[in-house]
Amino acid sequence: MAAGWPARAALFSQADAALGVKTALERGAESAVSLLGRPDGFLGNPQVRIPLPGILKDAAQMLKFTGQQKRVDDLVTAMNRAAEAAVPEAKTLLVQAVKTMSVDDAVGIVRGGDTSVTDFFAKKTRVPLTERFLPIVTQETEKVDLASKYNAVAGKASSFGLVAKEDANIQQYVTRKALDGLYLMIGEEEKKIRRDPAGTGSEILKKVFG
Repeated sequence: MAAGWPARAALFSQADAALGVKTALERGAESAVSLLGRPDGFLGNPQVRIPLPGILKDAAQMLKFTGQQKRVDDLVTAMNRAAEAAVPEAKTLLVQAVKTMSVDDAVGIVRGGDTSVTDFFAKKTRVPLTERFLPIVTQETEKVDLASKYNAVAGKASSFGLVAKEDANIQQYVTRKALDGLYLMIGEEEKKIRRDPAGTGSEILKKVFG
């Protein structure tokens, strides 16, 4: 992202840069929420599909061999459906973060590396979005009986270091992975804008990223 900034800097002001970045991020955020916050937004997308963590994935393979595949599949489906149900809650906070970003934030994103967009949104929204996502994820995952068993098994596995501590609770694990997927897709949407700013039809995006 840093490449080309010094040469382009003379062509537009930092205010232009800020407006261009805000426009790009708002479009990227709205597009990512739309892509993920629908049926199969997570489950049908290999980039963000939420799997069972750590050793539980291996244990799930054993359950499949004992005729328990449907129960495992139901849990994985419920995890991803929970993420899909929670993501629409993110739109308001993401847009608010963009609208209130400073010129320095915007210039930092233009000058920054490939994770600058993800880093910005994570810093501004991860904590409040975790609070919004968690009750929705909890409601969705509790529909599957295996979810409570996941917490019991994962808790024991965590005590032996076989599952990361932050992955030992299914609701917290799915919430974290849902946010990771959301930020990843925002970054992917922003890359599209950088590759083809003219295709957006926005003059300010063409000016800043063209």
